[in-house]
Amino acid sequence: MKDRSDRELVHLSQQGNQDAFNELVQRHQEKVLNSVYRFSSHWGDAQDIAQRTFLNAWKNISNFKGDSAFSTWLYRIAFNQSISFRREKGRHRAVTIHAEEGEKGIDPGYEADPSAPIEATEKERQVHQVLALLEEEDRKIIVLKDLKDLSYDEIASILDVPKGTVRSRLHRARLQLKEKWTNFSGTSSREEAS
Repeated sequence: MKDRSDRELVHLSQQGNQDAFNELVQRHQEKVLNSVYRFSSHWGDAQDIAQRTFLNAWKNISNFKGDSAFSTWLYRIAFNQSISFRREKGRHRAVTIHAEEGEKGIDPGYEADPSAPIEATEKERQVHQVLALLEEEDRKIIVLKDLKDLSYDEIASILDVPKGTVRSRLHRARLQLKEKWTNFSGTSSREEAS
């Protein structure tokens, strides 16, 4: 199965071949997991979302028409699952960098798991913290373009929006990221100097 293309494996999966689908999972699970982790900023949630993504993909593999790459279709499922998961868990909470006495400050969304595929440096943890400060739509588009390096066409397909909308949202999201990063970096520098 390892020597077959995604397209061939999808075709076999659509015929009920679980081994073919398992090979697709093996090929794509790390990328999906990393993407949803960057979106959710919590390792445990990312694992749950990735599992839901592949279950949903298996249930709906017969609906995959091949108009886009399998990975594009899978990313779209992953991001839809991320949104659903957030709604179910009620994760729409305000996050602050500074914790007042008795409050919880920003959570880098990091669990100490030495076997986790994401071994982040201090800078990467800071990026995750700043990404967590962005609105959901802004974070999603930054992850897809700047972290996953997908094309505008692929992002448009995943988000089901026109390519021009992707460009404008990305511009706005990058401005927000720059502003949040500047505020975050300035705060971190002042704290280190203290």
